[in-house]
Amino acid sequence: MSTLTARAVAVLTDADPAGKAKRAHAMAADWAQGRIGSLGDTRPPTRPARPERPQLKRPGDMPKRKINRGTAGRFALLHALAHIELNAIDLACDILARFPEQGLPNAFHDDWLRVAEEEAKHFLLLEERLGELGGSYGDLPAHDGLWQAAEDTAGDLLARLAVVPLVLEARGLDVTPAMIAKLKAVDDHRSAGVLEIIYRDEVGHVAIGKRWFDHLCQRDGADPRRTWQDLVRRHFKGQLKPPFNEDARRQANLPPDFYTALADL
Repeated sequence: MSTLTARAVAVLTDADPAGKAKRAHAMAADWAQGRIGSLGDTRPPTRPARPERPQLKRPGDMPKRKINRGTAGRFALLHALAHIELNAIDLACDILARFPEQGLPNAFHDDWLRVAEEEAKHFLLLEERLGELGGSYGDLPAHDGLWQAAEDTAGDLLARLAVVPLVLEARGLDVTPAMIAKLKAVDDHRSAGVLEIIYRDEVGHVAIGKRWFDHLCQRDGADPRRTWQDLVRRHFKGQLKPPFNEDARRQANLPPDFYTALADL
């Protein structure tokens, strides 16, 4: 019988994007059905496996995207989002594989398996839509800054939770509604529908990050707000950028007094 860390590492080391997504789905299903016997101790790689394409560039070297009635701008947007979702599969699996010694309850693993499974669903939905627009993931360059947060927080689960779900994914809650509106404005309701699914799921992902961040702080007798702000200052390169989607953030139990003190106002 396989272990959870071994299965998560198998996702991380699969270079095929569709294969990675399918492995994440199968891992979640096998865990739910009791076919994974224990956490295990298989160590994750420093970086996940990646396909030969897309070409990875620095964030500053990426061209600007513009949504219009032609397909090029919309394809570029969806391609960038597919790249984010592929990284998100690996980020969830890295949490499962990197921190098994924390002694957390099975509910922690249940939650991050749900995140991995939903990120895999998001990638496959976006890849399907890219195909409908005449291409596929890998056709355009993508930026290589997403994994930096994982490397910077590899030794600290609390820091990982502070930065990945509570900064990076929370930022998605801020910007996705405007992207949905722009897609609808050019009558691309199919793409907008995919983003609406992603947006609903991401509220839950931020909530999962906040729940386990609070759990660890309570366990260690630390103040969650002050601890989060200290960790973000230490591990996040940049400032938080308004406007914030305060309604969605509140749904995820992330109140304004957490993040406004760090905002670039």
